[in-house]
Amino acid sequence: MTSRSTPPGLARFNTLEEHAARTALHEACASTAWATRLLANRPYATPEDLYAASDAATADLTDPDLDEAMAGHPPIGRPRPGDPTSAREQRGMAGASDALKAEMLELNLAYQEKFGHVFLICATGRTGEQMRDAVRERIGNTPEREREIVRTELGKINRIRLARLVEED
Repeated sequence: MTSRSTPPGLARFNTLEEHAARTALHEACASTAWATRLLANRPYATPEDLYAASDAATADLTDPDLDEAMAGHPPIGRPRPGDPTSAREQRGMAGASDALKAEMLELNLAYQEKFGHVFLICATGRTGEQMRDAVRERIGNTPEREREIVRTELGKINRIRLARLVEED
């Protein structure tokens, strides 16, 4: 059974003043174009409406917009100090061995050298080994193929972060 009432967290987001709403969205995704598009479509009746708007905005990001979004993500295995979001999302690396952490550092650097941006993956629920295997696999991609994958991964991350935003009371 579904409810027609807007969840409290989404209702709060819908009524935030623009600056506060933009700040909340920027914490979910560093792309200004993405946040602007989501702000323009407020209010959202359901979380699904917000997620669909996010998916559409992510799909329409230009290459510079995608670069801006990726710049907001720290490398896997090196969450930003004091950033509970990246620490939570990268939890799979927290208990990794020193050898795995060193390997991820090397792979992150090789990936960044090849593609010119951080290795982006939806790390939530993944082990350190799964993230390592993903970067190993993806480093062989063409830049065009990798941008497609990055866009998909960014969409997954944005949905998870938006879900946290609208589920907060």
